[in-house]
Amino acid sequence: MALHSPLLKAPVTTADRVLQEIQHAIVEGDIPAGSKMSEPELAKRFQVSRAPLREALARLERCHLVERLPNVGARVVRLSVESLRALYELREELEGLACRLAAEKMPESEVQSLKALLDKHLATQRVSEGESYYQEEGDLDFHYRVILGSDNSYLINILCDELYYLARMYRVQLGMNGPRVSRAFDEHRAILQAIANRDGELADLLMRRHIRASRDNIEIQLREIEEQT
Repeated sequence: MALHSPLLKAPVTTADRVLQEIQHAIVEGDIPAGSKMSEPELAKRFQVSRAPLREALARLERCHLVERLPNVGARVVRLSVESLRALYELREELEGLACRLAAEKMPESEVQSLKALLDKHLATQRVSEGESYYQEEGDLDFHYRVILGSDNSYLINILCDELYYLARMYRVQLGMNGPRVSRAFDEHRAILQAIANRDGELADLLMRRHIRASRDNIEIQLREIEEQT
């Protein structure tokens, strides 16, 4: 089973490189949500000509990190309660399905590899104290690995290519710190145990609950931010 999404391959062209660099900057908040995407400024910052930059921006639109508005031009998407709910409703359904399929299809070697990944997360971060639970993208991300474990190309395309970075933007900027951290890690462990037990129905249920709890946590933070502005 391949462990790499097309968006996570090593860059081949200049457009690939600038796509990954801008993508990372948006997800991490280095380019703030809602900010205007000035082509001259981006070209200077990322040392790229206009043609590959425009190609990268078009691809960022397709993964929902950038939007084009009349009389405004391209800008980074805003993080909002409405967008969060729509995205997480879809994640809840599709990642629940991914868990059910992973329980049927994920090879035992990959189950053990995923257990080792969670052990590494716990050993290298302050998860148990509830301080932070930062997961690198792609193969080091529990959700990404479970989705690939579904072995369903259409599901992988939607979740790992089209929606992955928008979901990651919410998670990185609002969901990887605070009191929910240790609970989120325990939920990952329980989901994986259900997959290891080949209990697809339970894995589906646990993932749905996990994503719903994550949404509720992020929504509280978004509402607090909106009240302050």
